[in-house]
Amino acid sequence: MATDTQTRQAEPASDRPGRIDAVPVRHPGRWVAIAVIAVLAAMLVHLLVTNKAFEWSFVFEAMNQSQVINGFLKGTLLVTALSMIVGVGGGVLLAVMRLSDNPILAGVAWLFTWFFRSIPRYILLFTMGTLGILFQDGVAFGVPFDWKIIEWLGFSGDWRLFTLDANQIFTGLVAGVIGLGLSEAAYMAEIARAGILSVDKGQAEAAEALGMSSGKVMRRVVLPQAMRVIVPPTGNETIAMLKDTSLLVAVPVIGELFYQLQSIGSTYYKTFPIAVAAALYYLAVTSVLMVGQYFLERHFGRGFGNKAPRAARPAGAGGA
Repeated sequence: MATDTQTRQAEPASDRPGRIDAVPVRHPGRWVAIAVIAVLAAMLVHLLVTNKAFEWSFVFEAMNQSQVINGFLKGTLLVTALSMIVGVGGGVLLAVMRLSDNPILAGVAWLFTWFFRSIPRYILLFTMGTLGILFQDGVAFGVPFDWKIIEWLGFSGDWRLFTLDANQIFTGLVAGVIGLGLSEAAYMAEIARAGILSVDKGQAEAAEALGMSSGKVMRRVVLPQAMRVIVPPTGNETIAMLKDTSLLVAVPVIGELFYQLQSIGSTYYKTFPIAVAAALYYLAVTSVLMVGQYFLERHFGRGFGNKAPRAARPAGAGGA
């Protein structure tokens, strides 16, 4: 060490590196962007505060109406939760069917996905709300074409086990949940399929070599790892489903948030403030859902990406 120090001191000054004067990089574009954003934000605040068209007192009064709150809790949130349960469960099932070696199951899953992804949700909900037209005599469970078979055999009567009233089955809430749930299942099928395909096949093969059944391999090995890929788009689908509940006016579902707000707006001829009230409700719930999505992503994404946990310090290692 002493020899190296003496050698460096003996070097001529001309051979030593000169002093580096570090000049920070200027970013004028950032300051311009900040100034533009600040001006636009100030203009927006000025518009919200000074424009009388918002009628904030009426907005908050409408938001606190009992029928609106009930429509939000028992309509919007309930339909969102039930539709996502149907959509996620059906989507995972369809994804497994698409990846099956059975060509019939794969074909049925493909046809389902093609059909429900092709129909707009508003049209699908409108159709679900009018299903009673198809079953004017009720929903019968029994032998198909029983009347024709009985006619050929020379008997009378029918071979129906029981018949249900279609108007009692397909209520507005049930029709809305079925329509949104089936449509969501078609989209979730592709999301779940992408997540399953993201898991290396070698892990499933190793689990099967240990004697695990195909179902247990899917539940214990594949799906837990696929959740890292499935959760982010599922969070987006949940937020989209929350907003798509406003389409239930096509059924109609009278106990839904937007339907109740529209009724108040029609009564007082105040359309714009009602739209603002609905937007505030959706903004609040979407913010909560995004926070939940963040924590779910962090939970299932442990050990992946740039935020992988740091290695533990060796025992006895200490700082100065």
